[in-house]
Amino acid sequence: MAAKGLRAFVGLPRTVLVSALLASTALASMPARADQDDFHFRPGHLLLSKAVYDNKASNITAGVTQLPPNCVAPNCAAATTDGIYPMVFSNDLVDSSFGITAKIVLDELRLNGHRVQSLEVPNSGQHGVTSNRDQMVTSFPSKSEIGLNLSIDRHSVSFMGYLAPIDAVDVSNSNTPDVVDSTNPVTSAFSRVIATVDEHGRFRFTKTNAYSGNNGRAAVLNDRPGANVFYATGNAGNGSNPQPNGVIIGAGAQIMTAAKAPLVNQLDPGLPTPVGSFNVTQLSLKADKIGKDTNFRGLTVFNDVIYVTKGSGGNGINTVYFIDTSGFDANGKPLACPNGVGLPSASAKLPTTPIYYDASKLQTLGVTPYNMCVLKGFPTNLAKTATSFPFGVWFADAKTLYVADEGDGTNTFSAATNTYTAAAAQTGAGLQKWVFDDTAKTWKLSYTLQAGLGLGIPYTVRDYPTGNNAATGLPWSPATDGLRNIIGRVNPDGTASIWAITSTVSGGGDQGADPNRLVVIKDKLAATALPAGETFTTVRTARFAEALRGVSFTPETGLGRDADDHDGGRPCDRDDDDCR
Repeated sequence: MAAKGLRAFVGLPRTVLVSALLASTALASMPARADQDDFHFRPGHLLLSKAVYDNKASNITAGVTQLPPNCVAPNCAAATTDGIYPMVFSNDLVDSSFGITAKIVLDELRLNGHRVQSLEVPNSGQHGVTSNRDQMVTSFPSKSEIGLNLSIDRHSVSFMGYLAPIDAVDVSNSNTPDVVDSTNPVTSAFSRVIATVDEHGRFRFTKTNAYSGNNGRAAVLNDRPGANVFYATGNAGNGSNPQPNGVIIGAGAQIMTAAKAPLVNQLDPGLPTPVGSFNVTQLSLKADKIGKDTNFRGLTVFNDVIYVTKGSGGNGINTVYFIDTSGFDANGKPLACPNGVGLPSASAKLPTTPIYYDASKLQTLGVTPYNMCVLKGFPTNLAKTATSFPFGVWFADAKTLYVADEGDGTNTFSAATNTYTAAAAQTGAGLQKWVFDDTAKTWKLSYTLQAGLGLGIPYTVRDYPTGNNAATGLPWSPATDGLRNIIGRVNPDGTASIWAITSTVSGGGDQGADPNRLVVIKDKLAATALPAGETFTTVRTARFAEALRGVSFTPETGLGRDADDHDGGRPCDRDDDDCR
């Protein structure tokens, strides 16, 4: 794929350099990469993704900019604030789709949060990155984006974003080029993109028309020999009911072949290709809004089974799911869960092709037949009555599963106690530990880790506003509400270290814009009751105009070349100016 600029050729002999510059087709086929030829992620470290807003007042003009972009009266509203962070995101109060594209930065961290180096994903704000060069952005403040996942063979890390320029408005709710919903108030169209980055900082990108009207959240590359496919999760649709067929098939769990050509040379990827489908009718519940039962966020692969979570929206069920690849019974129901709830087959295999679906039934039944199950033991009540908001998942082993619960997002605040009271009162938010019961053959919640998170307690961030937001009447200062993406490792001493990205509540116009945190905790793996003394430690806090999104290990981790990193889960050193 395309290189980021001439600096990619520094150090080459002159004759090779001249040949490379003349061979434009060869240049176009090279992967985009870090500016330094010797860039290298060290295996065994953490990789943290963050959205970084450029904080330009000119991005939006208060009282002049009409929202959403290219809107048609009477469906327009004048912007209430200019582009200055974080006030700009109060425009969400007049435009529910409001967001501004921002660059993605990947931080390599030691296990204690100390930053080793950073790598910026190619974007239009960089010198030499023109519209025909590989690039990708995220949408600030879309809180569920740029989750990170190591590939199946651990050679690269994958994540999702958009083929769009920096500072474009409302891209996260735009259509995709081949799936246009005429009722979507956001009329623009942008491809969604999956990126991979390897240990040398080389990027590759793959376009998709999935997730029209909404966003892709996470992706995993199956890079085993003969596979070369991505599994992805996200949501689709931002228009009226009924939704177009392309929106229905473009939601939830998707599969697509990883591209090798630069973005500019990739052929039209065509309609989305679902790999999994679930509907509440599998649990004998009344049908919900078609296409919204699969509003998936978290994603992981364990023992050749794809697991996803749903924890937001008013449709479907907030719970943990898996994709059943063992086939269907005589009634067309998944063998692993004919009644909608079950356990993966011991002979499960990762899929390499999309699922078949009956196009004639999309508007009435969605993507059928359904091939997904609620993991046995996890909630089955409708999202309308949910008290569970799962996001990231990590298996410590086949019988121990950690689930991050984001919290419900309620920002009720008491000035008397200086506390977001609803957030502080939650019992399920934080890190849930689930243990498999061999006798009952079901997963059971053992306990929830919350100590040290400071649920509902406001904290300060340097340069961030203090006092109350005039637009909401509530404090600017955020507080932790729960956890989103997580990653973990099992330690030789019988504990597990789990790193997690926090979610927040605040009085900001959009809580996704809040500076949040990366935290870590050690848990006794064998414990089935809450151990005394286990507490989260903050290892990194987002700076002004930053939001932390995903966490994984660096490429090649677990292949015998990991860094000799003895920092474990200890907090940053006191003299580490870059770890705040």
